[in-house]
Amino acid sequence: MVRFHSTYDHIKSSTSSRTAMVAALGVVYGDIGTSPLYAFKQSVIAAGGVTESNVYAILSLIFWSLLMVVTIKYVTVIMRADNKGEGGTFALTALALDYVKSPAVRLFVLGAGLFGAALFYGDSVITPAISVLSAIEGLEVATTAFHGLSVPVTLVLIAGLFMIERYGTAVVGRLFGPVMVVWFATIAVSGVLSIIHNPTIFLALNPRYGLSFLIYHPGLSTGVLGAVVLAVTGGEALFADMGHFGRDPINRTWLWFVFPSLVLNYFGQGALVLGNASTIENPFYLLMPSWTLFPMVILSAAATIIASQAVISGAFSITNQAVQLGYIPRIRVRHTSAEEVGQIYVSKVNVILFLIVEALVVSFRTSDNLGSAYGIAVTGTMAVVTILAGIVMIKRNKWPPLLALPLFGMFLVIDIVFFGTNLLKFLDGGWFPLCLAAFLFFVMAVWINGRSRLLKARWRDAVPLESFLKNILARPPIRVPGTSIFMVAHTDVVPIALLHNLKHNRILHERVLLMKVEFVSAPTVPDKDRIEITHLDGNFHVVKLRYGFFEEPKILRVLAQLRIQEFRFKLAEVSFFVGSETLTSRHHSFWDTITTKLFIALHRNMMTATDYFRIPPGHVVELGGHLEM
Repeated sequence: MVRFHSTYDHIKSSTSSRTAMVAALGVVYGDIGTSPLYAFKQSVIAAGGVTESNVYAILSLIFWSLLMVVTIKYVTVIMRADNKGEGGTFALTALALDYVKSPAVRLFVLGAGLFGAALFYGDSVITPAISVLSAIEGLEVATTAFHGLSVPVTLVLIAGLFMIERYGTAVVGRLFGPVMVVWFATIAVSGVLSIIHNPTIFLALNPRYGLSFLIYHPGLSTGVLGAVVLAVTGGEALFADMGHFGRDPINRTWLWFVFPSLVLNYFGQGALVLGNASTIENPFYLLMPSWTLFPMVILSAAATIIASQAVISGAFSITNQAVQLGYIPRIRVRHTSAEEVGQIYVSKVNVILFLIVEALVVSFRTSDNLGSAYGIAVTGTMAVVTILAGIVMIKRNKWPPLLALPLFGMFLVIDIVFFGTNLLKFLDGGWFPLCLAAFLFFVMAVWINGRSRLLKARWRDAVPLESFLKNILARPPIRVPGTSIFMVAHTDVVPIALLHNLKHNRILHERVLLMKVEFVSAPTVPDKDRIEITHLDGNFHVVKLRYGFFEEPKILRVLAQLRIQEFRFKLAEVSFFVGSETLTSRHHSFWDTITTKLFIALHRNMMTATDYFRIPPGHVVELGGHLEM
């Protein structure tokens, strides 16, 4: 009987693991899985054209880049630096900040995390543009009837992609994995069929070919490396999406299926162009038999849409994390699935991304042109992740510095080389992701600094809670039936809304709750640790709510728990008092004036606390005044 249950559990576990692996294919590997559409072609062109030495060198560099950057760096090392099972730039930043005490180092960690996240937004707009455009360019290979129509067709597909984002991926997500299974199987088989005619192409596995090219062709090396990096774009998704599927399914999928499929396709393209140099025009599609071109274009379009959808959803996710960690103003986030926490929709971000992606397609017009803008965002993010992961592995995982520093130093050198070579394409399009990242970094820095100044301004005239309660007990005001809840940022001082209520209405409710919502550096918080209650004199109570940066605050659910655990009240008798301040600025220097006015504009247009915490509007009283920063 014991053996039966053991066998059943093993089968159940194996089935669950396979399901997770297929699901990971549909989300994690869409970006890197569609790189063969353009990476090999652009690399060979950057090397100076089709020659045997050039093709061998490019294949060698692509293989060893995939091995070093994705397999060794991400799969073997970086994915061990998880934040309670979650990955991604902000998750890593929050974790690193927990283990760093020096103010200067903390500032560096925060700045690096913000810049890495800002670069990710650049990736979020370039990936849909280059991926879908490169897939649709196959139509021009299949028939001259579609000559010149790549851009219009791409614009239509991208518009459709962004239109369906609001419905989430709860339903269509189940289709993503099987489609990508077909995709990787197809590109692997097409590569094998080409390699059969020239099996000596596997000599390119020797790193000597790639290293020799870099040494003896220094003038071309920077351009080649800037194109080769396109083969590893999307590798960062293994770490970013780890929380959705787990480390093991992602790692096994890469090692057993995705990595071999990519290598076979790249080497198949190499064998093809060595046999016919003219096929460098579009080696990916010309690798296929002519009768499969139209089905392959459709499959490619589906794969690139999946890749684009995943990176757009990643932008939504990182926006939600930034809001909850206090890095950007509150913004409306809608959850599209009751089961999956990660399936969210941010309408403002969706509209902005859509407009930028469409503008990129119209401006750059071909995937070759977009390739110049692509690598900078990805390699910059990779470098940031390397630095933050190194800190986490040394501080939290207690890796010996003598082991960790050389290892992460090697990773960082590779990242910097790739980033540096892509910087040389600045004028050819690389300016775009850097300018976008710089702007977003500036906005986040202004918000974080302004929020800190705002809190200090509140503290200037704050009344200590302890002395306030002594005065209340000594000269009690009129207490009326009911419960008042004040949303506060600090529990040591009296909220301004409470002082205004007492000053103008001269009453207090018989029960007063000071409620503070905290977002911790972990992705989730167990329910048993969600609520902490401290009882004070005068029927005052401090209620601290803790949420992870992947969670959504739900005040009504909290009220239900409070009614069960501590208090007896009716919802009809509860009033929420929310501060509503009008910010004004003092006279500063020109730079301070600019940043202060930007912060005030962001503060004025952010989502209200009532909407963000989903407080019933009929129970909200807004009180406030002017606050000078």
